[in-house]
Amino acid sequence: MKISTLFATLLLIHPFASADWQGFRGTLGNGKIEGKISPDLNLTSSKSWNIALPGRGLSSPIIIDNLILVTASSGPQQSNLHILAYNVGNGVLAWERIFKATGRTICHSKTSVAASTMVSNGNVVVAQFSSNDIFCLDLNGNLVWLRGLTFDYPNIANGLGMSSSPVMAKGVLITQVENDADSFTFGLNIQNGTTLWKKTRPRGANWTSPIVLDQNSDRWIGLQSKEGLTFINPSNGNEIWSYHEGASTIPSSVVAENKMVLIPSNGLTAVKEPTLHSSPIQKWTNNKLSPGTGSPAISGDQVFVVNRANVLTSASVKNGEINWRLRIKGPVSASPVTTDQLLFIFSEEGIGQVIDISSTKEGKVLKELDLQDTILCTPAADNGSLFVRSDKKLWKLSP
Repeated sequence: MKISTLFATLLLIHPFASADWQGFRGTLGNGKIEGKISPDLNLTSSKSWNIALPGRGLSSPIIIDNLILVTASSGPQQSNLHILAYNVGNGVLAWERIFKATGRTICHSKTSVAASTMVSNGNVVVAQFSSNDIFCLDLNGNLVWLRGLTFDYPNIANGLGMSSSPVMAKGVLITQVENDADSFTFGLNIQNGTTLWKKTRPRGANWTSPIVLDQNSDRWIGLQSKEGLTFINPSNGNEIWSYHEGASTIPSSVVAENKMVLIPSNGLTAVKEPTLHSSPIQKWTNNKLSPGTGSPAISGDQVFVVNRANVLTSASVKNGEINWRLRIKGPVSASPVTTDQLLFIFSEEGIGQVIDISSTKEGKVLKELDLQDTILCTPAADNGSLFVRSDKKLWKLSP
């Protein structure tokens, strides 16, 4: 591990900037876009651009200030690990850093070593790869620290690849490396990458990502596995609250705007906002709301899921009752993102679909965009534009 104390003063956690998109499914982790986006996105407007990427990946872009950042992996064994930063306005490369994988790069042909979405606190960015290599850089691309977790724990891997995306809370980076062998979640010091705590987790391949629950001035981290959902204290990894009714190992849970937690369990299950010294209180469950690969997204009182049959369903966050269903073009691996009025979703074949969700009676496809390349990632959004990465390119879509 390399530690650069020069950057230590930059690593304090700052409040999230509302215009940024700082992690998987956005800064709030629920797929909700702050502000409006026109449905008239297109590939050829004066503000739109696309640039070729040096390798594959299904990690989503993140946006910090005027930078859009994304990871990629290249080479015959995908052992070249790329972290790239582009100018949001024109797509010009600001900087690129290339590292060599120290862990296993074996993964399913559909996925990639660059599968996990980066996370940022507005001062630094952290990239995790399927090889369990973790890199912390400042916004100028300078290396702050790195960890090769496989050196210390050689069995934290699985034959299909890892894809959980890390989160930050209270000066701690929380990363899940859960699999059939040595299954752990780590809390790493954001300043220097040292291990603050290590929590043994249920054995079993797990591709879900942690979620963040704001509790007044505190923050809890939710860890999902085949056994259920557990909220922990990010400072020490201690368990605070647990739901033990089982959960999916692919789509992740989501915190609704009323702090009800929606868990991909028995279809979809809603539990009352977790609080100290409380047991899970189930508000509703609906076995017809089981998500496929993508995680649920929230907009107001609506929760949206896409099932394995490529059917988009809107349901009430309050009671789980289905509002409407709409068959969309698939197959779909990405998670949807939403505004108050619109939902955006991309199919694996590169078809972007803009859907009117303003009514609780029906959804309507307003527009389609054909990017003509494989897309497995969830889009990011900033200042009225949508950003999406395909296998070969990074795209900015503007009206």
